[in-house]
Amino acid sequence: MTSGPVVYVIDDDDAVRESLSFLLETADYTVHAYGSATGFLANLGTAQSGCIVTDVRMPGMTGLELVRALNERQCAMPVIVITGHGDVPLAVEAIREGVVDFIEKPFSNDTILAALHSAFERSHNQSAQNGERNEILNRLASLSTRERQVLEGIVAGGANKAVALNLGISPKTVEVYRAKLMAKMQAASLSDLVRAAFLTSVYDPKQTTPQP
Repeated sequence: MTSGPVVYVIDDDDAVRESLSFLLETADYTVHAYGSATGFLANLGTAQSGCIVTDVRMPGMTGLELVRALNERQCAMPVIVITGHGDVPLAVEAIREGVVDFIEKPFSNDTILAALHSAFERSHNQSAQNGERNEILNRLASLSTRERQVLEGIVAGGANKAVALNLGISPKTVEVYRAKLMAKMQAASLSDLVRAAFLTSVYDPKQTTPQP
């Protein structure tokens, strides 16, 4: 039994579902197969994090309806849709709903494997960025009111003198606060500090005041 990344295969065609499951298991994925979208949704609460591969046209609930249901449940798993040649407009609509890729039938083994690799990599990068964002938000929360005001001035592109004039303090005092900011935000450089502020979306580079 494989213990690799989890893929949920959803297709009402037994032959397609079984052959795709076999291919993915051979490629060291852990596969859970479902014959319907409703069957998968019924088990979503106990599902592990992974990637969903679903056909577009299925009886009962279509692949597009599944994507919408997943969005309503705020499911973050990436979705790849499989489509017949006549289903491309439907698949494009699914892309607008947030699916990461759609693959036309018939497709090669390499095509589906490459799509899964890309989906997992994108998901991993997003998770890493979310983790980094949460860490930065925690650091921002540790700043004093004055430190946040100085950070706001720096993000707005103000030099020490401009920030000092705006806050009614001396440039040397701004330097002291800036040093404290660098330490608390764990920033090795000014660019690190500004990037951290922008990454959290708390500060907008086009604005001079923090967003609520």
